[in-house]
Amino acid sequence: MSEVTTELSGGVLTVTISRPDKKNALTNAMYGALADALEQAEASAEVRVLVFQAEGEIFSAGNDLGEFAAQSRNEGPAVRQVERFLRNLVAASKPLIAAVQGKSVGVGTTMLLHCDLVILAEDAQLLTPFVNLALVPEASSSLLMPLRIGHVRAFEMFALGDPVNADDALAWGLANRVVSREQLHGEARRYALRLAERPAGAVALAKGLMRNTEQVLEQMERESRIFSAQLRSEEAKEAFSAFAEKRKPNFN
Repeated sequence: MSEVTTELSGGVLTVTISRPDKKNALTNAMYGALADALEQAEASAEVRVLVFQAEGEIFSAGNDLGEFAAQSRNEGPAVRQVERFLRNLVAASKPLIAAVQGKSVGVGTTMLLHCDLVILAEDAQLLTPFVNLALVPEASSSLLMPLRIGHVRAFEMFALGDPVNADDALAWGLANRVVSREQLHGEARRYALRLAERPAGAVALAKGLMRNTEQVLEQMERESRIFSAQLRSEEAKEAFSAFAEKRKPNFN
């Protein structure tokens, strides 16, 4: 079974992350499939809205840490599909909706900053523990998160990595609705079908006016350079070694 599946119905392309046995941690191949889905949505007049959702107890554990560790040893893939996925998120002209349950870690949270509507289950927790892994924010979140929730909240999320629960995420402006787990996917689809009925051209123009795409991409490229360098740092090697050995890292 594919770890990323797509289904088109009623003008809505539903993209499902399906690796629940690994907490929906995202591999390079999965990033490629997500990037492909965004390109499919852009290229097809049949697709008017795209919905991201996930199977299992959590939305995503973020990047597969085994692949991160390999990249820190210069053993990563020749092409990092995550960069194509993130660029496609920024460039998307059609509405993006996310339906999030359980924990949503790292890119599982930062990708939400590029979605136009975010629906959270009551048990959702948003985590961005980049510094815990000796890394830095990505997906232009170092720009977008402070703009959305303020510097002090954003810094606490990035530097301490503490979870933000669904009610706080709603109050801070990171989500539109909080619903029960049972209602989550149905609520996201209800929003998607409403958007699919709107004039697609006007929706795309309104979305385009609401974001400085050039600035977001510029910050994303800056983050990527620093992230890649930090991924190969001694700090990151210690973080990944500690994770693999199930011990507390020593950054002294």
